[in-house]
Amino acid sequence: MSSLTRRGFLTLAPAFVLAACASTVPFVPAGGATPETLTDAQFLAAINAVRAANGAPAWTYNKRLEDASRAQARLMAQKNTLSHDLGVKLRQRVTTAGYIGAVGENLAGGQKTLQEAIQGWMDSPGHRSTLLSTRFTEFGLAVARAPGGKLYWAMIAGGSFQAWLQ
Repeated sequence: MSSLTRRGFLTLAPAFVLAACASTVPFVPAGGATPETLTDAQFLAAINAVRAANGAPAWTYNKRLEDASRAQARLMAQKNTLSHDLGVKLRQRVTTAGYIGAVGENLAGGQKTLQEAIQGWMDSPGHRSTLLSTRFTEFGLAVARAPGGKLYWAMIAGGSFQAWLQ
């Protein structure tokens, strides 16, 4: 019977941490899809899997919120900068896309997969709050690649203004 040495523990510890993280974000797309080829259905499945795993009701997918998310992801990729305001504020983006309602936005930069972007949001209290909010009922999500290859992710959640007045 061998004992676990300090070196052995330090070698195995990252595997245990990664295993714990994997259970937080259970969605893995089939067929090795690249971020740019993920479908609305895959975005919906990934977000709703995380919401379900955390006791939150499912959201629906909204094309107008996707359009606003795509505009932000592309702008961040073009400028190679992660920011909520690159000259166009969130309210302006969703209004231009034709969306009327309360909104919240989660952004990520540098994550190579949707799972990594979602995990980053889950690890951040403010982003986690948006992702698991019961006041929002729908979302759109987009990803864009900067010329150097860095990925930028944008998710906009939306819902009724009334939910925020209660």
